[in-house]
Amino acid sequence: MLIDTTTLRHNLSRSDWVVFDCRHDLADSRRGARVYREGHLPGAYFAPVETELSGAKTGANGRHPLPDAAGFAAFLNAHGVTAETQIVAYDDVGGQYAARLWWLARWLGLTRVAVLDGGLPKWITDGNPLSVEMPTPRPTGGVIARPDATMVRSAADVLAGTENARRCIVDARAPERFRGEVEPIDLVAGHIPTALNRFFKSNLQADLTMRAPAELRREFKALLGGWRPDQVVHQCGSGMTACVNMLAMEHAGLGGSALYVGSWSEWIADPARPIARG
Repeated sequence: MLIDTTTLRHNLSRSDWVVFDCRHDLADSRRGARVYREGHLPGAYFAPVETELSGAKTGANGRHPLPDAAGFAAFLNAHGVTAETQIVAYDDVGGQYAARLWWLARWLGLTRVAVLDGGLPKWITDGNPLSVEMPTPRPTGGVIARPDATMVRSAADVLAGTENARRCIVDARAPERFRGEVEPIDLVAGHIPTALNRFFKSNLQADLTMRAPAELRREFKALLGGWRPDQVVHQCGSGMTACVNMLAMEHAGLGGSALYVGSWSEWIADPARPIARG
């Protein structure tokens, strides 16, 4: 699920490895494509967050809805991915967009998917090169959309889970957003009632690499108490940074949790849904 820069460098030229650059900026949706053109890992393809890692917005399904499974499979096929391909995703902000691609590929049923540990900053710090060449895709038909419904939870699932105490909601946003003290992005501040807070950056070291599995396991088990991983539903503002918490739990040997893709931005679209603060 995580690949270090040395392993990637040694395998970068292999035809059965495909690398995706997932850089993005919530405040500037054009930044990802711009910085990709300015320099990216050799051979890496650009994966647009807004158009390929997200679906169509309706105004009621959040800022980054779940993409159509067949459409996302077509995107992977267009870039040479097969069921045997090793996919590696990276960004420059601790995995918050790369982990989304990691999760989506696993949702489709692919198993050889990893996030570059430390992302682009670690790649550069370790003395590895960048390229401005645009790779030529080798399309395949090897990825068939077989989405795993158990990996996804809807707003209705989350609401029912909070009411009958069958789901543990883990919110990946910063503590001040979770408490409702500030809200720089969405229209309403607060959090889903009963949710626990685990800021996604808590999983990272200063160089943006993931912390040790034993440390993460200890902290998540303390946070979750008696909840099993398969009872956990991750959410954030729009289903991005929540994937980092899910990746961290997998890294810690606590697999089996699910994602509420619509997250807070979808939750608040219906004024009938309850909101908590503090």
